[in-house]
Amino acid sequence: MDIVKTPARSRRKPLLIATAVAALALATIALSRLEPATQSIERAAVLVDSVRRGDVVREVRGPGTLVPEQIRWITAQASARVERLVSESGREVTRGDLLLELSNPDLQIQTLQAQQQVRQAQIDLLNLRTNLRSAVLTQEGVVATTRTQQLSAAQEAAAADSLAARQLISAFEVNNRRAQSDEFTTRLRIESERLELMRQAIDSQIAVQAAQVEQLQAIAANQQARLQSLQVRAPDPGVLQELTLQAGQWVPEGTTLAKVVQPGRLKAVLRIAESQAKDVQIGQLATVDTRNGVVTGRVSRKDPSALGGSVLVDIALDGPLPAGAVPDLSIDGTIQIERLANVLHAGRPAMTGGSGLVTLFKLDGADHAVRVPVELGRSSVNTIEILRGLEPGDRIILSDMTPYSNVERVRIR
Repeated sequence: MDIVKTPARSRRKPLLIATAVAALALATIALSRLEPATQSIERAAVLVDSVRRGDVVREVRGPGTLVPEQIRWITAQASARVERLVSESGREVTRGDLLLELSNPDLQIQTLQAQQQVRQAQIDLLNLRTNLRSAVLTQEGVVATTRTQQLSAAQEAAAADSLAARQLISAFEVNNRRAQSDEFTTRLRIESERLELMRQAIDSQIAVQAAQVEQLQAIAANQQARLQSLQVRAPDPGVLQELTLQAGQWVPEGTTLAKVVQPGRLKAVLRIAESQAKDVQIGQLATVDTRNGVVTGRVSRKDPSALGGSVLVDIALDGPLPAGAVPDLSIDGTIQIERLANVLHAGRPAMTGGSGLVTLFKLDGADHAVRVPVELGRSSVNTIEILRGLEPGDRIILSDMTPYSNVERVRIR
């Protein structure tokens, strides 16, 4: 009987499959236990600084411009047309120098009308005084006449009483003369009171009219001043700026015609970030770089509100200005906030929001840097205080390490 034999290849195939599956599982486990590859960064691409202990001067810095301390704006006192330009921007002027001439015929007519009203009011005041004085004199005459009549009537009444005692006159005649005497006595009292009232009213009536005259005189003076303002003159000595008008141009009332500044009296106006301006105080020392020299000064004013993310700070400058220091010149200013004695500090890292807990890369040897938590304190322009997390001699990376925010260790090539 023949026996069928199974080929050896058929028996080895399952064994090979099982071996491959086991090897794949072992490889998967080994790969899962491997750490991710360390990212690297070029040494020339990072800025490294050492942590050290010592004194630190806290400073804040900001850009700004030079601004005249005294600016005299010249505005149009009345609407007018530009007739002639006598001066131009950039020229030095003295007080009273003619700058330009304006014209307004309507203003001239209004000035003449105001002067005419003053003259008419003065005439009315003179006539009022004359009339009141004449009325008082007339009333004084009436009082005098009434007094004479009253005296005569009183004498006739007394005579009637004497005749009545002798029965030489009738009782009717006696009563009639007594009544006349009483009438003139009353009339004398009334006319005397009227005279007194007229005398008292003189001052008040004249005062009202005089006040009217003064008011019209003030109006006329204002009109005259507006008319004279058409001859535009320099109010103060200095340098004329922003005179950009043209002959024939019409300027409404209140329009800025030009300004006069004193170039030797300038101040610096810095724009300090609102996050740093909280520590700026009046009187702090400051330095201003004009690109052609450095001048010292002190904080003289701080704007109480922020605008566009910055706070305006005025610096009063000490000493003479460098050559080329002119109004509106772009500058950089630095303000000294305070001096910190014997503190741990280093260069200010990029992309830090100021004080608080952050993570920085500290060099671990020469070729690697590891991420460490660091608590930062008060900051300056280029320096920041380190409260916790680093020791003197440690070296940290100051450059922006945002691209490596998901790793704890980097290699430095």
